[in-house]
Amino acid sequence: MRHVISALVINEPGVLANVAGMFAARGFNIDSLVVGRTENPELSRMTVVVDADDNTLEQVRKQLAKLVPVVKVRDFAGTAYIERDMALITVGVGPEKRSEVIEIVNLFRGRIVDVAKQSVVVELAGTEDKIEALIELLGPYGIKELARTGVIAMSRGTQMAKEAKDESSDKPKQRKRSLNAGPGVALPPS
Repeated sequence: MRHVISALVINEPGVLANVAGMFAARGFNIDSLVVGRTENPELSRMTVVVDADDNTLEQVRKQLAKLVPVVKVRDFAGTAYIERDMALITVGVGPEKRSEVIEIVNLFRGRIVDVAKQSVVVELAGTEDKIEALIELLGPYGIKELARTGVIAMSRGTQMAKEAKDESSDKPKQRKRSLNAGPGVALPPS
């Protein structure tokens, strides 16, 4: 199963090597690994995409959380999240076929960011599937060069609000009223 894991890490040398080494030691092939700055200059966010079964990945996630420079680990499986990948694609196409390529790119809501006599450079951001579909359609025109950023991911707004509510509560959890509960449980606290 495909898993997208996000780890908030302290900015210090060697963190990337430690995390990548931990995945490699367990025989995982990392499909995508992206590290970038966050709103806090002392922290970076690592987004790792791996293919693994749930049980094995749960062990890796726990071990990742135990690493000293790791502040927080999140597996997005089963939650509402947004993911994006970006690609720059150089397509070898002359003026006679350029309009066809531009039309395909526009259908995918991509952009032409450079034009030369015999090529165009396309920029596209979206899911991995969207980028793969565009690459497949542009293939017959001749892809000269391809660069991708890798997957980045964040929780959707409703998911973030739910997590913040769960984490910020120092007071005892409020009981939920149940129609099937006995009378003592169903009464409000006095």
